[in-house]
Amino acid sequence: MLGDRLDAGTVVVHLLGGPFVSIDARRIDVPEGSKRLLAFVALNDGQVSRRHAAGTLWPDVVDLRAAGNLRSSLWRLNRTCAELIEADKATLTLRDGVLVDADLVSAWADRLEAGTATAADLAVHPSGTAALDLLPGWYDDWVLGERDRLRQRLLHALEVMSGRLAADRPGEAVSAALVAVAAEPLRESAQRALIEAHIAHGNWGEAAHQFAAYRRLLADELGVEPHPALTGLLRPVLGGRRSA
Repeated sequence: MLGDRLDAGTVVVHLLGGPFVSIDARRIDVPEGSKRLLAFVALNDGQVSRRHAAGTLWPDVVDLRAAGNLRSSLWRLNRTCAELIEADKATLTLRDGVLVDADLVSAWADRLEAGTATAADLAVHPSGTAALDLLPGWYDDWVLGERDRLRQRLLHALEVMSGRLAADRPGEAVSAALVAVAAEPLRESAQRALIEAHIAHGNWGEAAHQFAAYRRLLADELGVEPHPALTGLLRPVLGGRRSA
């Protein structure tokens, strides 16, 4: 899921569903012992001190051993992936021109939220919930906060995108909202986007069915009712009744 058109020869570090690297859309697997180093540098704006990287990635060994582990990891990475990281005595830096997918999708979300999305931006959305997960299965402290932050941004961007598409391309609006709902079924803003997309498509039955399913889920999981504003969307088919 990349919200930008990429030029020929572009190198991308993929952290969503990764890590792996692509060159001209051709996937290159990262050596197992180098994945955490690549991800750590990429998540730190592409530049980090060697000492900080070594201390964070190998916290349970002495500094000398951690520094040696870093050198070995860096050598394996650059040998396999065309010298992605440049290193001097103090700093590790992603090579100029190397892109990070998390940065690209953050920029995509920015444009949607700012109302400056292009036609190409509105044609891009995840094909499934896996595309929303930063480094799935990783539980390092330096990953967890960034994963949650990016996931929330992307979910909101999908909701905004669904609203932008609803008037002219309601089918695509439904698809975008479905990804957000599948990722976070209890998220009312995602459910609202999906119900509104169904209504824009003229599918009142689907909208009512989705509302009823969400209402049951809320009752089972949290013991609460949907917000009255959400119920109000279905008033034409609920006939003013207090229950679906």
